[in-house]
Amino acid sequence: MNDWNLWEQRLISFNDAIEGIGGEAGGYTINPPVDLLEIKKIEEQLGHSLPQSFVQVITEFSGGMEVSWSLPDEDSLSTPLPEQLQGLFACNFSWDIDEILSIEEARKGWVREVFPDPNDLYDAVWHNKLAFMEVGNGDYIAFDLAIAEDPPIVYLSHDDGEGHGFLLGSNFLDFFNKWTQIGCVGCEDWQLLPFIKDSKSGIDPLSENAVLWRSWLSKTNSIV
Repeated sequence: MNDWNLWEQRLISFNDAIEGIGGEAGGYTINPPVDLLEIKKIEEQLGHSLPQSFVQVITEFSGGMEVSWSLPDEDSLSTPLPEQLQGLFACNFSWDIDEILSIEEARKGWVREVFPDPNDLYDAVWHNKLAFMEVGNGDYIAFDLAIAEDPPIVYLSHDDGEGHGFLLGSNFLDFFNKWTQIGCVGCEDWQLLPFIKDSKSGIDPLSENAVLWRSWLSKTNSIV
């Protein structure tokens, strides 16, 4: 089983698990992959190449996808959500190669208007990045272009979020693989942080909280 089939199997099993506990499962949408000609056009407009593993995903698996779900009200849960996972409530994960130019332009706008100083520790995190996804709370998930070859994925907070600058994955493949293993949780930093040890560790799908989350969900379904 390749990564793509495994990712989709995880999406299905988590979707079923959310439905099994009475939540709203909006399902998932996987767009068709794109060809290299379209990628070249986007790269020309960006002024630089897209990361290697990102190109692999969008040409072999999908040019974009959307995943959405929400947990039921706490009062309707037969088994309460564990205390250390109380921040989890919903997911609205969405990215599309066709939107990367506008999303990156929005990041640049934040740099120009709000975070212009590369010598300021907080501002500097916004510099030399390539944003590919806007989080529902106004934050961004981006490639860190300081690492030239297949750059890592980092979190950009616009309002002093605890996860600002945190590493999420060593590259796009690593990020997406680990995100699907932690139940496709929402990408706001407070939903991701229970599965991240520190700012440099990235998402840990084998952490105590990740195991606990999958165990809690799997009371009604088998989780991949």
